[in-house]
Amino acid sequence: MQIFNLDGRTALVTGSSMGIGLALARGLAQAGARVVLNARNADRLAEAAATLRAEGAEVDTLIFDVTDPAAVAQAVDGYEAAQGPIHILINNAGMQHRGPLEDFPTDAFDHLMRTNVNSAFYVGQAVARHMIARGAGKIVNIASVQSMLARPGIAPYTASKGAITNLTKGMATDWAGHGLNCNAIAPGYFKTPLNAALVADPEFSAWLEKRTPAGRWGEVNELVGACVFLASDAASFVNGHTLFVDGGITASL
Repeated sequence: MQIFNLDGRTALVTGSSMGIGLALARGLAQAGARVVLNARNADRLAEAAATLRAEGAEVDTLIFDVTDPAAVAQAVDGYEAAQGPIHILINNAGMQHRGPLEDFPTDAFDHLMRTNVNSAFYVGQAVARHMIARGAGKIVNIASVQSMLARPGIAPYTASKGAITNLTKGMATDWAGHGLNCNAIAPGYFKTPLNAALVADPEFSAWLEKRTPAGRWGEVNELVGACVFLASDAASFVNGHTLFVDGGITASL
């Protein structure tokens, strides 16, 4: 279906050397986009790029720290000047740090917020300035079921993902009039490196399977459809929305 086709478009995916970011980059490439992978680890990024190129994808790489606004601006502006426009941004970079809230280290809280929230602002702003000038663009932020829910030991992460959902609304409110579509995807519990300890915990997995109406963990490729939809012309009048892809966990007590 042509409205989902991404031929001729370039998509920057932050934190895309592994996990959800790599899966989304692969899906966007399969829909026709040229993908720009981002990470800080050059070796891991090169490996991810080689994997996608072997699958037939058009791939560029940008090594920069999403928590450094100067580095973000330099990378985005430099790519736009040298390679051409970034039509799609997937703000995926993120981290987790677990611990009881009463003992949570303040430096860990600051680091988590910079990685999960500040980065989406920095990269979103840098890319949006070019998109606004062109009158078009797609921004997809990666939120979480923790945008709505909380569990013991991850209160700062919950706060960060709640912020992403509202930042998405703010982006849409400020930028929709300039031709941008700004939305978010809220994954449930997926088998990723970030969740490796939980996946390996039989007690947690058993709890999750009972708690989730679908009765299982999600697979990262199950996020691709939502991402391609929000990045495509099919979502031309969707703005400020958070799309939950969670097996029904936020729909059920």
